[in-house]
Amino acid sequence: MLTAPSHIDVERIGAVGRITIRRPERFNSLDVQTAQDFRRAGLQLARDDRLRVVVLRGLPGMFCSGADLKFIRDGGDADDLAYLWPVVPDAAPRGFGGTFKQILEYIHSTISEIRRAPKPFVAAVDGVAAAGGFGIAMSCDLVFASPRASFEWAYGRTGLTGAESSTFLLPRLIGLRRAMELVLLNPRLTAARALDFGLVTAVFGAEQFDDEVMAAAERIAAGPPHALATAKELLNQSMGMDLLDAHLDRELQELSRAADGEEFADGIAAFFEKRTARFGG
Repeated sequence: MLTAPSHIDVERIGAVGRITIRRPERFNSLDVQTAQDFRRAGLQLARDDRLRVVVLRGLPGMFCSGADLKFIRDGGDADDLAYLWPVVPDAAPRGFGGTFKQILEYIHSTISEIRRAPKPFVAAVDGVAAAGGFGIAMSCDLVFASPRASFEWAYGRTGLTGAESSTFLLPRLIGLRRAMELVLLNPRLTAARALDFGLVTAVFGAEQFDDEVMAAAERIAAGPPHALATAKELLNQSMGMDLLDAHLDRELQELSRAADGEEFADGIAAFFEKRTARFGG
């Protein structure tokens, strides 16, 4: 194993690269340092010509729950925020948009790299994939799930608009009607239901999960790398993936605006009080 950042493990196993998000004390959510480390790992493996496929995973029973709401509630990293939000004398207090922005800049950059990479990225989901974790999983070329996996759009629970590619990729993956169902009704999908929706490639048993994922990754790695890279590029082109970066910018802009609003203030308070938010009431 390479020397890796504290919450991101990076491995090379033959022609298979593996990125593991390892932050169990915060349910594998991403603060700004973890988001930076995640971006570094994603770019490093995406551009490593020795690798033919990359597996992105969490811990056993835990995938990723998106941006760390505690980190956001507590104000983020003041030094990192300084270049995003210059200090303006007598300016009105800001909401939470800047703190979200400092995390999502790094996550969005990683997602863009995943889609452009000349090799497949595989999400191995063995636990909850919610909000940003959901978006990260959906950005991968294949998604394998264990029976312990669940998938939830989740942004609306705290009054947010969606990010991490979710509003771009969902209608392309499952169609507009089902995408609207996930956004408006926000069901938590089991692995089997996610497979039915078309969000998941296959479901593997919990005990054999890592072995099955690695077997699939090695099968991809044994294929013709240049032909598969070109096929991925052509499929991306056919789905208008050249528009992704502009859409990620729009997602970031709108979510930051929402995070500065009253609905998110109500939503994050409800989240930490472990109750359902009462928007507008």
